[in-house]
Amino acid sequence: MSFITKLKSAFGSSNTNKTIATQDTTDAIMKDVDNKPFAVSNQNVLYAGLNELGGYFCFQTVIVGTLEVKTKKGAQLTIVGKGLNLVLKSESVEFETEATALKGRMVTKIDFQIDEKNAGKIDPLKIDELTLNCKKHEIIFTAIAHDKKK
Repeated sequence: MSFITKLKSAFGSSNTNKTIATQDTTDAIMKDVDNKPFAVSNQNVLYAGLNELGGYFCFQTVIVGTLEVKTKKGAQLTIVGKGLNLVLKSESVEFETEATALKGRMVTKIDFQIDEKNAGKIDPLKIDELTLNCKKHEIIFTAIAHDKKK
């Protein structure tokens, strides 16, 4: 094996480790992700849904965008809307953002605790704004109402 071949193998193939440079926008994120977004901020898109397993509820979120965080102190999500003001705490105090193949685009998964009576209040048509507080980050998301009937 030649010296050059050994060097290439030590650093990995340039094709497999390359990240794609992009001017990422919330529109680009929404176009690339198949699911419907729940809310958007300036640089992040929030995908969310309520999940129930054996009478235990959680509000699952996935944030795609520029948010990059690693914490051992958890997060808080405030949901405000028509007759609604909920403050949810993350189920896990430890979580970390993961990088994607696109340069500058990150994915952060956070599940929030919610009790059954408040779970029934989570209606995308009634939510106006969601505020995520995590470490030194405060991100304000504007809700996107789906299936609005006129």
